[in-house]
Amino acid sequence: MTNAPLKIAVAGLGTVGAGVLKLLAQQAEVIEQRCGRRIEVVAVSARSRGKDRGVDLSAVEWYDDPVKLAAHPGVDVVVELIGGSEGAAKQTVETALELGRHVVTANKALLAHHGTELALKAEGKGLAVAFEAAVAGGIPIIKGLREGLAGNRIAEVHGILNGTCNYILTEMRTTGREFADVLAEAQKLGYAEADPSFDIDGVDAAHKLAVLTSVAFGTPVDFQNVYVEGIRHVSALDFDYADALGYRIKLLGIARRTATGIEQRVHPCMVPKAAPIAAVDGVFNAVVAQGDFVDRVLFVGRGAGAGPTASAVVADLIDVARGRSTPTFGVPAASLAKAQPSPMEARQGAYYVRLMVVDRPGVIADIAAAMRDQNVSMEQFLQRGRSPGEAVPVVLTTHDTNEAAMQRALATIGKKEAVVEPPRMIRIEQF
Repeated sequence: MTNAPLKIAVAGLGTVGAGVLKLLAQQAEVIEQRCGRRIEVVAVSARSRGKDRGVDLSAVEWYDDPVKLAAHPGVDVVVELIGGSEGAAKQTVETALELGRHVVTANKALLAHHGTELALKAEGKGLAVAFEAAVAGGIPIIKGLREGLAGNRIAEVHGILNGTCNYILTEMRTTGREFADVLAEAQKLGYAEADPSFDIDGVDAAHKLAVLTSVAFGTPVDFQNVYVEGIRHVSALDFDYADALGYRIKLLGIARRTATGIEQRVHPCMVPKAAPIAAVDGVFNAVVAQGDFVDRVLFVGRGAGAGPTASAVVADLIDVARGRSTPTFGVPAASLAKAQPSPMEARQGAYYVRLMVVDRPGVIADIAAAMRDQNVSMEQFLQRGRSPGEAVPVVLTTHDTNEAAMQRALATIGKKEAVVEPPRMIRIEQF
């Protein structure tokens, strides 16, 4: 292994990019000790030159165009921190690989849409595409799955993959406030973007889950077959009932081998209070992996922010500096085995349903009949108090049943005259 400095170019100097530069500067000595050579930033690119990022950029070359940055002479690694699945981010990474440069990225959207083709291109040239920072921030879940659990067949991964949603759901539970109020507060605190759609509609978590699925199961990245549902419809009332029933509400990403194929889904879940993941609150992320020899392993940590994400980026840079190489998704890209996706309609499990109905005789019998007609068995039924002739909330839970049957039953119930709001359903996961 050479002792010459590893020369890197950093595209994108936002929160994470600036954090990477600060970490490399502050930890230069320990990093050199751990990888036997210095990591030297030789070029950077960002939209604004004049912004104060808290780091000295006087000794590095500046590029306005990140694609030209990727062609900077003598660069060993291009660190892509621009974001987005297309445009400048994709062109920068492709240019870097074409010119024989390793790539380190935190871009989950790019990997979710183009990960397999980028891995094929990189591995064909003996290059690395490293992305520890793309999933769960500072949690070393990619290394954990790809290397630490390499001797296991993974049956399932599930986790809290979006800190914004976890913060919102935690605040709703602990304060009793409604979704819109907590979201506005999260935006003021900087936990949610001005346009929070990617987070609260589950897309961000779905990008990360698609990448995790590939690493866990050795399959091509298959974002198109991830079922995605966000948290907009979860209400304070749901948290009251969840608590009474012994559950917590979390937005989870779940990937699992089933008899019908590999399922990938992101949606709100009710999980038992005793489940380890139920205790992960605030902006923290958590991932659970289940292997045939290791059983269940829980990873918990900060899933975003300058420090944790920069930590993951630099860990990848140290691997490159050491000359350590592993296939991008755990097995050679050419050997990724296409798997049959399991449709959401095939899901088997229990359900929580909240209805707003007119309190009058026969309504509950109609609801029970709609469930019976689809072979859905009710486990519990809750109605707090009476208000004859007025709309009241009722809640029911079911025994394990089929998603398709559950959806048919809810469609029938939603058409009943006495049901004054669309039925609200949250899936129950017994981890």
